[in-house]
Amino acid sequence: MSEHDPDRFALKAGIEAPVDGRQSAAAMEIRRGVGRLLRRLAFAMVPELTLASGRRADIVAVGPKSEIWIVEIKSSLADFRADHKWPDYRAHCDRLFFATRAEVPLEVFPEAAGLILADTFGAEILREAPEHRIAGATRKQVMLRLAQVAAGRLHDLEDPPLAGLI
Repeated sequence: MSEHDPDRFALKAGIEAPVDGRQSAAAMEIRRGVGRLLRRLAFAMVPELTLASGRRADIVAVGPKSEIWIVEIKSSLADFRADHKWPDYRAHCDRLFFATRAEVPLEVFPEAAGLILADTFGAEILREAPEHRIAGATRKQVMLRLAQVAAGRLHDLEDPPLAGLI
């Protein structure tokens, strides 16, 4: 990964988790709560993962039975209304969810996706996502991408790359 790679994250002073500065405080709180939910469900997640389509998914998670979920975070009604790319994520996951917070009207979220209500302390699945199993080749590609990005980010935490050497 180069220093301009969209999956490279800078460590900000005083923050242990990698962040790239594009997410609002509200989105980060939702992400934290969703992460806690996913951990309880034995899923491992990678935030802000660029997919083969070039789209960046807010959260991609893999479960104990190799199921792949994508969670699209919407921290406000304006955020939801401005984003029309979410149907594209279906090609890369078995289940697609929206995650939001209590201040956002839940009725705006389409029935075609699951719904998670979250805050900084946790999250709850309000509506299960319909399952649409992806093809084996797509599963392999998403799993490989997830593993490579997660390992690269972990390596960067242990040994940050020096500018100009990569």
